[in-house]
Amino acid sequence: MKAWALAFGFTTLLPALASAECAGVTVGDLTVSKAWSRATVGTRRPAVFYVEIRNNGRADDRLIGIETPVADMPMLHRTVIRDGVAAMPHAEAVDVPAGGMAALAPGGYHGMLMELTAPLSEGESFPVTLTFERAGAVEIDAQVLSIRAQEAQCDAAS
Repeated sequence: MKAWALAFGFTTLLPALASAECAGVTVGDLTVSKAWSRATVGTRRPAVFYVEIRNNGRADDRLIGIETPVADMPMLHRTVIRDGVAAMPHAEAVDVPAGGMAALAPGGYHGMLMELTAPLSEGESFPVTLTFERAGAVEIDAQVLSIRAQEAQCDAAS
């Protein structure tokens, strides 16, 4: 009975721990949150990076670059479907409208982490520096989720 109670207590604690890892970073008018990536199998194939960016200010901003020590060639990309065929061209920037938000998410804009320096393992995290035209550099830790993950593992309050 004690083992069951301990196991139940631990499983109820896990969602709280996961949501705590999705805490946002605020710099000026921007709040960056829900940063995540998927686990990789080795380093030969690129990884992805996703994040939400809220702009609580009165001026538009633009995400113009990303850097991380886990990839020698991180870039902004965008998923585009033409004639039923998906392509992922390089994106020069991602607009973050005043009073609005932008998301790097599956099926849209995303960070492409090419030339990985090490495999990304589920449960780990890594730093990412986002560079904005107006706000400058913002650093956040990205959580590495399951290779099948489709969204950040946060509660609605984060």
